[in-house]
Order: sequence, then C-alpha cells, then structure tokens
Amino acid sequence: MKQIPLFKVYMSKQASKDAAKVINSGFIGQGPVVEQFEEALRNRFRQEHVVTTNSATSAEHLAIRMLQNPSEEKEMFEYGYAVKKWPGIKEGDEALCTSLTCTATNFPVLANGMKIKWVDVNSNNLNMDLDDLERKLSPTTKIIYVVHWGGYPIDLDRVKEIQEKCYQLYGFRPAVIEDCAHSFGSKYKGKPVGSYGNFATFSFQAIKHLTSVDGGILICPHEKLYKRAKILRWYGIDRDDNRKDFRCEADISEWGYKFHMNDVNASIGLANLKEVDKEVILKHKANGHYYNEQLKDVKGVTLLENKEGHDSAYWIYTIKVERQDDFMAKMQEKGIMVSRVHERNDKHTCVQEFKSALPNLDKVVKEMICIPVGWWVTKEQREYIIESIKQGW
Repeated sequence: MKQIPLFKVYMSKQASKDAAKVINSGFIGQGPVVEQFEEALRNRFRQEHVVTTNSATSAEHLAIRMLQNPSEEKEMFEYGYAVKKWPGIKEGDEALCTSLTCTATNFPVLANGMKIKWVDVNSNNLNMDLDDLERKLSPTTKIIYVVHWGGYPIDLDRVKEIQEKCYQLYGFRPAVIEDCAHSFGSKYKGKPVGSYGNFATFSFQAIKHLTSVDGGILICPHEKLYKRAKILRWYGIDRDDNRKDFRCEADISEWGYKFHMNDVNASIGLANLKEVDKEVILKHKANGHYYNEQLKDVKGVTLLENKEGHDSAYWIYTIKVERQDDFMAKMQEKGIMVSRVHERNDKHTCVQEFKSALPNLDKVVKEMICIPVGWWVTKEQREYIIESIKQGW
C-alpha cells in the first residue's frame, strides 16, 4: 500500500504559469507583484500593516528588532489600550516562550540578544499554559511569544489580561508576538488569527496551508512600525523615497536586512491564495472535524480540546496516545506517516542556560502524535486511518 503522507505541497496549476511570466519579464526582485500579494493579504486579514518577507523567521527577527528601542509613542500597540512609554529592550531582558514549537520561533530571541524564559504547555491543547505564563512575569519580561499549536488559537483575551497584570506590577505591558505559522485560516472568536493588534507572523514555507515556495509576512500593530519594517527588510533603504540615482541609496539612518520577498515567490503565493480556502483549508478542517467525531471514544486516545470560538485550520492534527512508540510502529506498519512534528526546543545544547522545570511538557511529549489531516487525505484514506487506530496497537 502507498504510504499516506503527513505533509504534502499544494501548488495551483496557475502558479507555474504566473511564475514563468515573472521570470521571463526580466524583473524578478521585489516589485509590483509583491505589492499585489501584500494588498491581497491586507484584504484577507482586514489589516493595513502587512509586510511580506522571505520567511516567517525573518518576520520574527524584524518584530523583535523593532522592539529594541525605547519609545514615547502613546499607542505602541493597539489591542484596545495605550502605552504611556515603551521601555525598550536591554541586556538581560526576557521573552516568555513555549518550548513546543519549531526552533524558528525561539532562535530569533537569541539572535536579538534576549534571554528565553520557558513557559510550560497546556496539556489540553498544547498551547502555552497561561497560568504558568502569568506566574513567570517579571520586571525583565519584555515579550510574550505565543504559538497557536496546529492552528488552534490560544486564548488571546487571557493573554491581554496578563499583559495588563504586568502593567499593574511593573509599569509596562510586554509586547505580544503571535507565531501563526500553523494558523493560516484559523479564527479566534470569529476574527482571523493575526488581526488582534499584536505582532503576528505567518509562514508560506513549502508545506504550509498557503505556500509561496518560501516566504512569510509580518503584521504590525500600527503604521509607524509598519513603515519601519518595510525599510528594515531591505537593508534600511527607503524604497519609496525619490532618489536622484535609482541605483544609489540615500543616507541610511538605521541598518537593516535582506529579508524582502521577490516577485517570483509573490506570484506563486498569489495564485495559491486564490484557491487556499476551497482546496486546502476547507479540506483540512473537514478532516479534522471527522477525526474529532470518530476518535472521541477510542480506547487509548485522548483528543485535544476544541472550545467554541477557537476555530482551528488544522495544519496538523495532534492526539495523545498511550504507548506512543507502539502507536508509531503500528501506523508505520499500516503505511500511515505520523510524527510529533516539532522537537521540544529546550533540549538543545545552545539553550541549556535557560533550562527549567516543565512538568506538563515532560509528560505530553511522551503522548502526543500527529496523524495525516491535510487536503490530500481522501475520505477513503481518513476512514482507513480511523480503522487502523481503532484496531489498536
């Protein structure tokens, strides 16, 4: 039997044609197609401050970089409140992070000179444990860095309350960065994840719901940060400025990066965006809902929570199983690809100085496993997956 894959790339038939047009146009860098892609994404998220990048990791570097400097802005972040003064980030300041994610989430914290403080996971949904988050607030907490595991939105209202708690204790509100790499198409209380006034990053890497081959976006809280992000993603050069010599930049006041997207990637992203809801997200959700119903009473399987108002796009479908190794061996025997998908980040040598007790995570990594849920999984295949699980292991 042919193996049922855990991941597969979705590519619109139109994408190669549109990419060929760009390639043959003689202009393949950041240009008008990137602008078209950004505009389409602004319309989708109903957010004005969308900046494309060459990866979600680059977007996360940008977000942390823009938080470095102190600010007197009255509205540093616009999630329903004003900030009297943003204190900036200094040596020794911390980001509160989850260890259960891709290293692409947490390594930008280190690259920007900050310390990591690990927050345990919520065993019911694999997102950050918000009680543990609140306990770990300190005068050095400058960033709360959340991940919507598998596309299941974290409780953003509670996160906002925890920001307010920090303000009451220490006189400032930590910035929130939402890693939405799993969450294109997810909604929290009816609104798209990424539209709640925080920094939000999305990945368009190969196996995500929406791919541009590689790429990402940063959604910024307000216009000043958006304009700065556009400049920093291209060496610090203001590409909207009228230059006397189109090849020679004006004075650069703040150095930046080569983080921009190009027109080839943008053309592929645009073509796939037109089909992503019907051909990808709808099918992921249908398979996820089917599993929710079919697995709810299966011995040895525990489902993750599925609360009203937390509408997951099911990039991956995670369950908890007894005897994880035996389950994985049985699925391999049946031709069903499974994985935990992400290794816990706190085990790596390069972050050992931040090691701390995470009892929920210690337990859940021995139980969690992801089964195929994507657009490529047919009705017959998902029935076979359920039948294989019900047979036991």
